[in-house]
Amino acid sequence: MTVATLTSKGRTAIPKQVRDYLKLRPGDKLDFVIESDGRVVIKPATLDVRNLKGFLKRRDGKELSIEKMNATIARAATGKR
Repeated sequence: MTVATLTSKGRTAIPKQVRDYLKLRPGDKLDFVIESDGRVVIKPATLDVRNLKGFLKRRDGKELSIEKMNATIARAATGKR
């Protein structure tokens, strides 16, 4: 088991074995998730923008231009449909 010590200021060092496993680098952010059973899960909060490719793809496969998006937003802002 890998162990870390908590300082009086609430700081700790993440052991190298864990940093390597999570592929953490200096400056990376971490998410601390408290699960319903009381366990705490630590996950890297880093996300490569390339992982988002196709995330917002339309179901009909058509692309929506920036102009059409802006027009839709403007109509919604004025309450017009």
